[in-house]
Amino acid sequence: MSACSGRDDKNCMSHIDNIVARLTALHPRRIDLSLDRLQRLLAVLGHPERKLPPVIHVAGTNGKGSTIAFLRAILEAGGKRVHAYTSPHLVRFNERFRIGRAGESRLVTDEELIATMEECERANSGAAITVFEITTAVGLLLFARHPADVLLLEVGLGGRLDATNVIDNPLTTIITRISVDHSDFLGSSLEKIAAEKAGILKRGVPAVVASQPRDVLAVIERQAARLAAPLKIAGADWTATEERGRLVYQDETGLLDLPAPKLYGRHQFENAGLAITALRATPQFAISPATYEVGMVKADWPARMQRLADGRLVDIAPVGSEFWLDGGHNPDGGRAIAAALADLEERVPRPLILIVGMLASKDCQGFLSNFTGLARRMIAVPIPHAETAMSAEAVAGIARDIGLSATSRDDLSEALDAVRKLDLDPPPRIVVTGSLYLAGEALRQNGTVPQ
Repeated sequence: MSACSGRDDKNCMSHIDNIVARLTALHPRRIDLSLDRLQRLLAVLGHPERKLPPVIHVAGTNGKGSTIAFLRAILEAGGKRVHAYTSPHLVRFNERFRIGRAGESRLVTDEELIATMEECERANSGAAITVFEITTAVGLLLFARHPADVLLLEVGLGGRLDATNVIDNPLTTIITRISVDHSDFLGSSLEKIAAEKAGILKRGVPAVVASQPRDVLAVIERQAARLAAPLKIAGADWTATEERGRLVYQDETGLLDLPAPKLYGRHQFENAGLAITALRATPQFAISPATYEVGMVKADWPARMQRLADGRLVDIAPVGSEFWLDGGHNPDGGRAIAAALADLEERVPRPLILIVGMLASKDCQGFLSNFTGLARRMIAVPIPHAETAMSAEAVAGIARDIGLSATSRDDLSEALDAVRKLDLDPPPRIVVTGSLYLAGEALRQNGTVPQ
């Protein structure tokens, strides 16, 4: 009998967590980029990677998840069956696997996830493998067993040696904005990072590329030329801009005048443009302007400039305040958040209070420097259950060093208590940011778990 019999959600989550813990013990390093271990396991499983629906493969530093959210919303608005593989999850491991049905999709059920994880665990037979690699095997097995029109596949880290790069012949590849992140694994220069991301390009397969620094674009163009992969580059082959509060998209085939994306922030216009360009470059999908319109207003992606309207944390925030959540955690992500907040400030001025937690592997100073002159106060908090998290006082100290007024508290509830005691008028705009892990904890504590 399944450990999830009777629909005991807590029992299911505990069982999934136990499996993840067992899998984590199979490899001594958290990240060790290679395709060999996964290819061995996939062979034992009967090569599910060869039995998938058509794939759109997405790499980049920032914007991968949002671009996939736009792709999914547009395709589902057109009645397509869309699978999606994304990472990390915010609250529940199931969030990584979305199973498509006609015009909609659902998170994988606890029962099916547990059964597939245990099947992959048995097939692996205790051999060394990273958690992301075996998680990818779980996803590929799930997606191969459910018919669909397309699989949206998000790269976990890098591209060339990422576990998702076992896919040989995608429909289209997408490279979102590239910036410095995970430099200990991908290299310290933008050019080295770009070379790893460009590793998802395939011979003759169209590739859609976001706006990039000149040196980064040159790396991608060289790789595309070697593979005869047609490129469609933002600013050169297509544009997606805000005009009069709407998204105006244009490429060689014409213009689309669409509603502004539901996902908030200027950066989301380009992410939406990446999705539109990829679909227009894929002959299999004949999508009407009306379908693009529906996709813009239905796209949803938690913890990316997400405003929380109610919940337990919202209830203890100052009355009348705004409560926002964004999992951005690197300098480029910080710039996007700061630009979105500056736009909000111009429309409706409020004191800005940041509640921040960060991992020690991230560029804390580079991230926080985007908010100097914008934030009234910053409160640092620890990230629960994250072994590599910075201490709250260390984050606050870095903030003070760059001129932010900063303190630390032991958790989100205490941080909100501190905000309430400031007695600000008008009530503040509160933004929890700095880590997807902290964003997930905020959603869990608020009682607004992604569905």
